[in-house]
Amino acid sequence: MNFGMMSFGSALGEPAAVKDIATQYTADVGRVLEYGYRSVHRSPEDVGLTDLAVDAAHSALEESGTEAAELDLLILAITDIPEYLYWDAAASVQARLGAHRAEAMLITQGCVGGITCFDSLAGRFATHPEYRSALVIGANRTCEAYWNRMETHSLLFSDGAAAAVATRDHPRLRWRTSEVITDGRYADFFVLEDGGAAYPFRGGDKPVTVRDAWDMMEFFDYDPERFEGFIDLMNERVRQVVAQACRRIGAETSDLARVVLLNDNTRTLTAVAGKLGVPMERTNFQLSMEHGHFGAADHLLNLQHHLASGDFAEGELIALAGMGRGMHWGCTIVEV
Repeated sequence: MNFGMMSFGSALGEPAAVKDIATQYTADVGRVLEYGYRSVHRSPEDVGLTDLAVDAAHSALEESGTEAAELDLLILAITDIPEYLYWDAAASVQARLGAHRAEAMLITQGCVGGITCFDSLAGRFATHPEYRSALVIGANRTCEAYWNRMETHSLLFSDGAAAAVATRDHPRLRWRTSEVITDGRYADFFVLEDGGAAYPFRGGDKPVTVRDAWDMMEFFDYDPERFEGFIDLMNERVRQVVAQACRRIGAETSDLARVVLLNDNTRTLTAVAGKLGVPMERTNFQLSMEHGHFGAADHLLNLQHHLASGDFAEGELIALAGMGRGMHWGCTIVEV
């Protein structure tokens, strides 16, 4: 399929210095500061995931001069739980934008959804030749009732959304290919049992306890060697999926001008870049440290920034790569 991205938009929560707010989230401040993040973005309580998504979408549409009513497809990739259960956040965004003729699609593969959404877009363009324009949105709004943005994970989570208008036959930032590796043995790694059909919420129940990193260690029987082995596997799979994507278009990893990864911590970004043989300056390392992790919005936000900063040259190959719960590892390659 031949399509490219013609415009971007974003909506971010308010920035806050990690060193100033870390004690609000954890007693282990030293561990959090070692991750290397300088700041994160937090939204007010009355701002939801779809609010961020709609604001980012408006910006992308305005930049391209596209009317929402002209869209054929809207894809929303989310990381955390949206505002409501039994509710389609993508359909809600479609209605709020006035994109009433667009098919709405929701992707809930966690952080990797900002990568796999391009494969979904390619598939829809392939099976619906009448589709000409699409809106792709990645959004994250940390649900702090279940998820501590500094304690649950080794990434510091930020609130924000990014959107891109993609059109068939657009010559810039063209999609070349996407690859995904799935390993369902780790499907329970991030599981939150309370609230699902197996253990539904009931009237009078105590509030769910916010998860922390120690809860995740339970999956590995609190064995640090098993956990370290899993970390290395996660990073190695990123290398593998990038190599697979490159092979699909007849390229090598060394042909990539830049690799845009998740906005991960210093240790993980350094390890993944090392496995890929990519210098840190050709990754999104500084953006990650400056802004925190926006889940499924990371890659679109970083693309927007690199493009605006003049970091891309015509004809360069850019890999968007990372992982998400499932576990899934994904890579999408675009050509500037």
